[in-house]
Amino acid sequence: MKMQQRFASGVAGGLLLAGLAWAAPAAPPPVPVTGGSGALKQFGREIADMVERVMPSVVVVRTEAVEYHLARDPYYGRWYKIPERLAGQGSGVIIRKEGYVLTSNHVVEEAQHIQVALPDGTQFPARVVGRDAITDLAVLKIEKAGDRVFSPVEPGDSDKVRVGEFAIAIGSPFTLNSSVTLGIVSQKGRAVGMLPYEDFIQTDASINPGNSGGPLVDVDGKLIGINAVIQTAGPASQGNIGIGFAVPVNLAVRVAKDLIAHGQVQRPWLGIQMREPEENGEVPVARRGRNGRTAPAAPVATAPKGVFIAEVVTRGPADKAGLLAGDEIIRVDGHAVASVHDVQKQVWLRGVGEGLRVELQREGHKQSVLVTTEPMPTGK
Repeated sequence: MKMQQRFASGVAGGLLLAGLAWAAPAAPPPVPVTGGSGALKQFGREIADMVERVMPSVVVVRTEAVEYHLARDPYYGRWYKIPERLAGQGSGVIIRKEGYVLTSNHVVEEAQHIQVALPDGTQFPARVVGRDAITDLAVLKIEKAGDRVFSPVEPGDSDKVRVGEFAIAIGSPFTLNSSVTLGIVSQKGRAVGMLPYEDFIQTDASINPGNSGGPLVDVDGKLIGINAVIQTAGPASQGNIGIGFAVPVNLAVRVAKDLIAHGQVQRPWLGIQMREPEENGEVPVARRGRNGRTAPAAPVATAPKGVFIAEVVTRGPADKAGLLAGDEIIRVDGHAVASVHDVQKQVWLRGVGEGLRVELQREGHKQSVLVTTEPMPTGK
């Protein structure tokens, strides 16, 4: 945006009155600038101190892959493969002192060799412990480090992060290692259509190619997200325009625990199909009992606030707990829900076999039901 400046110009003149010349009094001398606001300086020092504490937990993830291209001998007509080495770089953050590193799945997805570099210059080989394409997260394990103890980042609570709070992104954009950018949390619960499940934290802290997998932290240095996606000005642009997205730490930590323990994510499941209220507030839903019989339900006269169960899977967790098609879910574990995404978020933050307290409304009466999650069917 072009900025315009306006200047005010005036004509100085003297006023002759009764033969005496009058002149305006001289302006007072300018007050010397002594270095800026003390509050701002203190804030800057605290940010710098925080970055120094967090920086040992941030790593550069360098990858290497070999891709083969087919070529044909022009003289003999034989086909052969030409190897091409592909190098990549992203970021990561240490989450356990044993050397477990959390990063983005797309950073290591095709990698055949992985190397982790610490801010002090030391480098170690690393292997993939597990990857999850649905949330674009992966966990690496640093190897050949002897008895070295690493510095893990302290996790925060992304549910308590508020829009407008400061956020700091640390990583290696465009191979510029250990870069720090400051911004705010622009919004929460964003979905941009790139992953099967999205609950991004949006920030205007500059995130660029190479930041993927790096930490987004708060002013206390606690991890609140894993930087994953940026919005650009167009297909030909790679630069940041102040719109970046991070996987919230609560989800990232749960995924990381499963990857470390099992090598894959064990997703919890309630066994229900849900639908959101129609815009006109009328949601005619057939009520299905445990015996499979259905009966038409009267349309809801006023716009409901929850999420409706459209179908209950037979012998699934919800069916065992007594939930019925037509029930309106109001809260899950004390959290109000107004969309299918809200319900999914609360379920996915839990582990398999954990109980969720589901508050619902059935035929005008409120009920509270404890549903124990089960592993999501794989469809195989």
